[in-house]
Amino acid sequence: MKPEEILANARTIAVVGLSRDPGKAAHGVPASLQAHGFRIIPVHPSATELLGEKVYRSLEDIPEPVDLVDVFRPAEEAPDIARSAVAIGAKALWLQQGIESTDARRIASEAGLEYVEDRCTAVVRAVAGISVR
Repeated sequence: MKPEEILANARTIAVVGLSRDPGKAAHGVPASLQAHGFRIIPVHPSATELLGEKVYRSLEDIPEPVDLVDVFRPAEEAPDIARSAVAIGAKALWLQQGIESTDARRIASEAGLEYVEDRCTAVVRAVAGISVR
C-alpha cells in the first residue's frame, strides 16, 4: 500500500515522541494532522496532556484501537516501537522523515503491518489532500 493510502485509511494515530515544543516538527506535524480530523493519541514519557489529549507512557497503555503508529524517535528506538505496534494490533507503522530502520521494517512486515519510513505524514497528507472531516 502507498503512504497516501495508509494515511487515508487511518483515523486514530498514536504519536510516539510527540513534543511539548510547538517549534518542533514532532509537535507541529501531529497538530496539523489533528486539525485535519485525525484522532491523535500522544505517547510521551512525562507529559500529561498534549494537543488537548491525554498522554500515555507507552503504546501498550492506550485503551483503544490504533490505526497508525507515527514515530518521532531516533532510529535505534524503532525496533522496540515496532514490537509495541505489533503487540497493540496497530495496522501500520510510520517512521517520520529522517528515520529509517531495517529491523523495524522487518518486524512490522513480518507481523502484517503496513510500513513507511523517512516520510513526513503532514507532507503526504497535504500533497494528497487527505482530510477525515
